[in-house]
Amino acid sequence: MSSVASHLQRLAPGVLLCLAVSLAAYGLEWVEWALTGHRALDALVIAILLGCVLRSFWQIGPGWQPGIGFTGKTLLEVAVMLLGATLDGRLVAAAGPGLVPAVALLVLLTLGLGYGLSRALGLSPRLAMLVACGNSICGNSAIAAVAPVIGAEARDVAAAIAFTAVLGVLVVLTLPLLIPVLDLSQAQYGVMAGLTVYAVPQVLAAAAPAGAFSVQLATAVKLLRVLMLGPMVLLFSLWGRCGTPAGGVRSLTRFVPWFILGFLGLALARAAGLLPEAAAAPLGTLAHGLSVAAMAALGLGVDLRSLKRLSGRVSAAALGALLVLAGLSLGLIWLLGIA
Repeated sequence: MSSVASHLQRLAPGVLLCLAVSLAAYGLEWVEWALTGHRALDALVIAILLGCVLRSFWQIGPGWQPGIGFTGKTLLEVAVMLLGATLDGRLVAAAGPGLVPAVALLVLLTLGLGYGLSRALGLSPRLAMLVACGNSICGNSAIAAVAPVIGAEARDVAAAIAFTAVLGVLVVLTLPLLIPVLDLSQAQYGVMAGLTVYAVPQVLAAAAPAGAFSVQLATAVKLLRVLMLGPMVLLFSLWGRCGTPAGGVRSLTRFVPWFILGFLGLALARAAGLLPEAAAAPLGTLAHGLSVAAMAALGLGVDLRSLKRLSGRVSAAALGALLVLAGLSLGLIWLLGIA
């Protein structure tokens, strides 16, 4: 019991800090609504900004890190899992039957194009692959999963993750601006957000300005991209002759996070009528609250000054790959006829 109490004591400072930032974000969202009558910035986005600003002016000590890490990872995973209960399969199906194979094809295309662009800019093969995987699949998670398999050096991993963290926040803030420019519907913008934004929590923040349906669809599309991580890592393992150890072929479940399985399980339970419809709203509210806290943790982990320490070639490669991904995503939306 004492070990549990000790663990909670270690987590408490960072978790409370993230909760304080998230409460401030909700407060500013309310002020925004009271003054303007609408919410141009969701609490998810405000929490990122507040976290980034706080991190830029305050060197967060090691005592805060366990709780911040727990909030940004575990609580976030719980939030994503709970979103499965809010997913209406009929709405996702309205996007069209070709969405699943199209997402898989898009990941493969952007992986190849991103790698080629990075190599053309002079990045090493391993760093180029990290940048390509981070852009095409799921940001830091893909980089962390692929790095040991391809034997990437620590400095390459740090460079790829640093740019992904900063660029990911910028994408969340700027992507909603395309809604009026391109006259995107909720379905179109949801698919685009799911296809282009790096991490699952960032998808939630980016899709929020377009409405609940966009959030649901963006989450589903994003999880389709995340599910590509398992096959990709297994492919790299086999390519590097380390995918068949003595114990047998590596299990793909090792690369499928538990919260994705939980998301799919809850979504299937709702589709099958095993989960009461009345439970969707409160679970969605809880998921949103946990997501806002996770956004605060994400912002607290991004030092805006880190842009100065990034290689220009890494920056150009990642940004170029992102633009390619965004262009292909728009093409896919129009090709599938998503309205």
